[in-house]
Amino acid sequence: MPVILITGGARSGKSRHAEVRARAVPGRPVYIATAGALDEEMTERIAKHRARRGSGWIEREEPLRLTQALIETDGGGARLVDCLTLWLSNLLHAGNDWPQAIAKLADTLKSQRSPVVLVTNEVGLGIVPDNALARAYRDAAGLMNQTIAGVADEVEFIVAGLPMKLK
Repeated sequence: MPVILITGGARSGKSRHAEVRARAVPGRPVYIATAGALDEEMTERIAKHRARRGSGWIEREEPLRLTQALIETDGGGARLVDCLTLWLSNLLHAGNDWPQAIAKLADTLKSQRSPVVLVTNEVGLGIVPDNALARAYRDAAGLMNQTIAGVADEVEFIVAGLPMKLK
């Protein structure tokens, strides 16, 4: 089954497009959220996403155990992972071995029976960050996106709500 990577800038329409792609697959879709409601703004953002999606989704919050969540939900409807860059941030903050986690995710994606739609941010199009932590995150996100794009069957870049097929 296809692995679809959807990338683009912040507020470009990635999540909305990913939802359309996941709903196009027969079966009840699974929304795997990597974000947690850690503050009021994020709580509001999550509520808006839920309202837009409606009640037809199975929801899972998995800030760190993304590979396990994909394994456990395989065999049904499409899974939508939103988003990989936040998952990477969670891994970094938890002190996890992020290169190993990304490699494990890539291997897991190759063996999935049900479609997977993954959302990620393209963070390398702006200026070079002014501090080491931001540069390390940008570099890690770039490597992650390259790795997952390499195993994906399709890759789309979203600009101003419009998808451009890259692969």
